[in-house]
Parts: sequence; structure tokens; C-alpha cells
Amino acid sequence: MGPEQSLGATLLLLQLQSSLSWGATPVLASLLGNNLENYTFSHTLFCQDMEPLLGLSETFNGDQLFSFDFSRNSRVPRLPEFAAWAGDEGDIKAIEDDKKLCQELQNVLSRILEGQIPEARGNPVPEVFTLEPLEFGKPNTLVCFVSNIFPPQITVSWQHKGVSVEGSSPTFLSAIDGLGFQAFSYLNFTPTSSDVFSCNVAREGDLFSAIGFWVPENPLPSELLENVLCGIAFGLGIVGIIVGIALIIYSRKPCLSGTD
Repeated sequence: MGPEQSLGATLLLLQLQSSLSWGATPVLASLLGNNLENYTFSHTLFCQDMEPLLGLSETFNGDQLFSFDFSRNSRVPRLPEFAAWAGDEGDIKAIEDDKKLCQELQNVLSRILEGQIPEARGNPVPEVFTLEPLEFGKPNTLVCFVSNIFPPQITVSWQHKGVSVEGSSPTFLSAIDGLGFQAFSYLNFTPTSSDVFSCNVAREGDLFSAIGFWVPENPLPSELLENVLCGIAFGLGIVGIIVGIALIIYSRKPCLSGTD
């Protein structure tokens, strides 16, 4: 989202950001111990007049840990390793209060500012990469990271060789500095050398989708690649020896002919 863009009255996004005390997050405190002064935990709630109407993301040192499922009043971990922290329900009442406040302010501001502020939009930029180092035949996860999102309203879908793929994770929206958003989507797969995956990012009202592609950067399995490289190196060594001998023999010929 460029610096010339500002909050639009047609979408009326409102962010409520607060720094939570470590006493309100006992799970994190127990895991990290007493040396917490160098860490930042951010809790960001937004509401708007389009889907999703509500959103909440929580980040630790800038990395998203959770989104929030308001239909179930529970945290959703972005990655499985964050699941141990997601069960903390000590602040559910505070989240419900923030939700009501955000919606009330959004309704009031919508009436006051309608038609007075230009709409702001950012063009999403998707990037696709693997969560783990690539090894053919070994289960892995594709990550679609989408940046430059504003407003926080996108639909992410996956395709394999042009065919739609089901079973991807929910799209995890996360607020960043500057009133912008980013998103993650995950797809479990077992890579092969001929794979072509695409992450398609669409938004209501846009004529075109943003697409990020993934193909294997390394066309051979790692073990096979090592064997091939060793074979090439060995072959080049043999060729070098033969060429060297040939050059020595060739360089001695004029001397031999001059003595006759």
C-alpha cells in the first residue's frame, strides 16, 4: 500500500491495538521465563463493513502466532507448533468487549465520514515457497505469503498444473505497521520434479487475480544430484588428465623433429 493511500469511508476499517501485559498471557510467560523485556506481543483487532467483518491477529516479535475464530470464541494457531499456546482463554471476555467497541465505533464513523474520505486499496503480492528444505518424495508444506493487502479482504486458492487443489489451510490475516496487512495460506504436499503449483489471490471488485507460482528450483533429488555432480567432477578430472597428456605430447613434437 503506497503512502498516498488512506483509510476509505466505503470500507471503514478500524484497528484497535494494545500491548498486553505478560500477566495476561501466562502460557507465554511460563514458556519464556522471566527474561521478557526483549520481546513484544501484539494484539490487533479490526472490524469493517465487508467480509470478514471482524478479525483478530496476535504476533510475537512480528511473527503471527494466532488468528481468532469469533464463531467459536477460540484462537486458531497459524502453525501446529503454536497450538500449545492457543488454549489460553483468560482474555476471552476482553476480546468480546473490544469487538463490541470496534463495531460501535465503526457504525458511528461510517455515518459521519461516508463519502468524505477516498477509498484505499493495495494490490496483493503473493510469494510461494516450501516450509521445509525441498526433498522429492518427502512430505512438505507450501507456503503462500501475501503482502501489500489493504483492505483485509482476499480469497486464496491453490492449483496444481492448472487444476484446483482442496485441503489448504484457512487464510491467516495479520496486521502490520502502517495500517497494512499480510496473509499466509498453507498446502501440504509431497513434491515431485514435475510439480507446478500456483497460489491465486482474488478480491471482490477486482478484475484480475494476483498469482504466485512454485516450481522445483532443483530438478533432481538431493542424493541423486550429489551423485550426478560427483560423476561430472570425476569425468572432468579424467578429461583434464587426458588433455594435459595430449598437450605435453603435442608440445614435444617440434623439438623431436628439429633434431633429425
